[in-house]
Amino acid sequence: MSGLKLQRLGLVMKPEPGNPQEVEGVLNPAAVRGPDGELYLFPRLVAHGNYSRIGIARVRFNEAGDPAGVERLGIALEPEADYERRPDGGGGCEDPRITFVEPLQRYIMTYTAYSPQGPRIASAISEDLFHWERLGLATYGRYHGVEIADVDDKDASLFPVAIPNPSGHPELAMLHRPLFPGTRPEDIVHHPRIRSVDLDRESIWISYSRMALDGHEPHHLGPFACHHRLATPVSPWERLKIGGGTPPILTRHGWLIVYHGVSESPDLGNGHHHLCYSAGVMVLSKEHPHIIRYRSTEPVLTPVLPQERRGMVANVVFPTGIDRRDDLGSPNRFDVYYGMADDRIGAARLDMPERLPAGGVADPPEAKV
Repeated sequence: MSGLKLQRLGLVMKPEPGNPQEVEGVLNPAAVRGPDGELYLFPRLVAHGNYSRIGIARVRFNEAGDPAGVERLGIALEPEADYERRPDGGGGCEDPRITFVEPLQRYIMTYTAYSPQGPRIASAISEDLFHWERLGLATYGRYHGVEIADVDDKDASLFPVAIPNPSGHPELAMLHRPLFPGTRPEDIVHHPRIRSVDLDRESIWISYSRMALDGHEPHHLGPFACHHRLATPVSPWERLKIGGGTPPILTRHGWLIVYHGVSESPDLGNGHHHLCYSAGVMVLSKEHPHIIRYRSTEPVLTPVLPQERRGMVANVVFPTGIDRRDDLGSPNRFDVYYGMADDRIGAARLDMPERLPAGGVADPPEAKV
């Protein structure tokens, strides 16, 4: 395993028996501290037919300070806008991440909106976490002649402060993962094992917006006009795909991201390809976040528990929420909330060491997988 490791804390949330809104799973939550100091999860709640809402739940802690369960508080978003609904009655508000954007003094949720056009990044804004106003779909500038708004996109999260773009100008920055045709794990798994990486496409990107960051509530985000490839698959455990996970959070070493990578599990002899979702760690430079200071060469969390290996989608740990434990006087402890086999939600603990481990790969451009 990597020099940085996650220690499992246990199951936090599972589908509520008899609740039709959760019959196909609760998973992939945002995690954020509210104005009251309490920790709230915003899980994806999946009803029949993969119809997804975003719920609200307050985390309960045990005497040791570890997350031990939740109190359900209702629904934050459900499919209502055209870009969240499909003609057949389906649709989805999926896999949220929430950041308190300090210059705006507002919470901004980025989430995957699922419509006939496919998954796209949408956002909503709130002062209190209980009342949300949609800001619409993310908009983009072109990249090498490609209209990014026309391709599928997922796994978006925002930095909490303005950060310098590659030219040094402070802007609102977003991590995301455009899904260009031919780059899905289901497509790549049929390719030869030894192949060159498409550095521009099989990537986590960081994109920048020059929107006003003056404390006024925005009516929309973007456009995100400047783009930089942050990271692409380099290790066997992430051979098929990498994507964003937890929103960037500042640590003693820089911006911490717990991301996901996808590899192929051994064929069980039935002719099917089996995917495995694991979690890794990146630390980005505080001053220049497009620079990777550390990246785990091995996963920090892999699906080994029965709840992680069997569910709606087998062999999945999918990190989406993170909480710095300042409430315990432990600013170097981070609790990570993750989806378990697209069915339940677990938590794991990461303790940030005084020094970053040696040997982390910073995504060399000549990398092969």
